[in-house]
Amino acid sequence: MELDSIDRRILETLQKRGRISNAELSEEVHLSQSACHRRVQRLEATGYISGYVALLDPRKLGRQTTVFVEITLSGQADEVLDAFEKAVSRVPEVLECHLMAGSADYLLKVVARDTEDFARIHRRALATLPGIAQIQSSFALRTVRQTTALPI
Repeated sequence: MELDSIDRRILETLQKRGRISNAELSEEVHLSQSACHRRVQRLEATGYISGYVALLDPRKLGRQTTVFVEITLSGQADEVLDAFEKAVSRVPEVLECHLMAGSADYLLKVVARDTEDFARIHRRALATLPGIAQIQSSFALRTVRQTTALPI
């Protein structure tokens, strides 16, 4: 499916204001409400819009510490990677896990209450993951920019 300028404006608006009403959205993109609704449904059906979420403030929930963790595994066999990925997906404090090219095999984004909480997460969850050869953790001091909006 080819995206036109109206589709792009719809996507840009929904990324920033996901709870906008169809009436407001149609006004913003200069379409009738029914045409706007059909376009949103088509964008959902074709997978451009994969879901809607509420973004929570980690500080309000006591998760003000962000740690980026580089994981090196003991091997690259499919069964080692699969076992690691299955196990890491069960650690609730791991917000993101990326298979990497470069010096580390995986990069994790982990949230914790504080350094003591991260030490607990490291000891009880991360260090026990299968296939681990090395773990290196870096604490974020301050978030300079954070967005979920993709460039369109």
